[in-house]
Amino acid sequence: MSVAAFPSRRLVDRVARRDGARVEDRRAVPEETPVAFSYGGSTHAVMMATPDDLVDFAHGFSLTEGIIGSAGGIDSVDVVEAGPGIDLQISLAGEAGAALTARRRHLAGPVGCGLCGIESIEQALREPRPVADPGIRIVAATVSAAVAALEGEQPLNRATRAVHAAGFYDFDKGMVAVREDVGRHNALDKLAGALLRSGANPARGAVVVTSRISVEMVQKTAAIGCSFLFAVSAPTALAVRTAEKAGITLVAVVRGPEFEVFTHADRIAGGIADVA
Repeated sequence: MSVAAFPSRRLVDRVARRDGARVEDRRAVPEETPVAFSYGGSTHAVMMATPDDLVDFAHGFSLTEGIIGSAGGIDSVDVVEAGPGIDLQISLAGEAGAALTARRRHLAGPVGCGLCGIESIEQALREPRPVADPGIRIVAATVSAAVAALEGEQPLNRATRAVHAAGFYDFDKGMVAVREDVGRHNALDKLAGALLRSGANPARGAVVVTSRISVEMVQKTAAIGCSFLFAVSAPTALAVRTAEKAGITLVAVVRGPEFEVFTHADRIAGGIADVA
């Protein structure tokens, strides 16, 4: 869902250098829009984001922040234009609102930050609840296939070459959901919401992302309940330690048939075995 007044991309004028010549034309660029998350009439956080898939964003942010534990934790989401931005007015069900007291955040989140405004070191370094081992073992070719599938499902990035994507690759069905955003954390939150709302089983596949892996990407994957995380770029040391404790198989620097496994390599046949 998106608000009509806030397109996800725009055409802007530019002057380019092509084959040594000056070229004046236009280029598609992604939009950044302030998106507020309001619970019970109070703004909890504001993120700069691509104004697409906003209901998914509301559900996913609420899940990965620990505000809800299931889709039933949200009664409704109203997407409201608020001057230059968008207000996601979220109505919580039951006692879900109590989690806001434990995790107070009042922040303006730039697109590159996933932990801005955290009030304590303990909150920033919180260890996620370990993900249950689904008992799934995959072959190396599955990693390559998952990343290749994500590359083909990014229409906004094809148009702009300026956004991140997060997808869920079901080991039985292939790539079943992809979300894009100027912020890598936002893309993953949108994916979390899409999976939550669709009733997909996160234990049956892998989260696949186009970005580096910092600790909050691991924390969000754990909140989703997925035990496999594939990335095209490298992880941080803290992300590796967190993935190890959370029971997540972290595979990064995926380049075609080549990749690096940092944690729980036993879930990939032979660890980093032959692709065949």
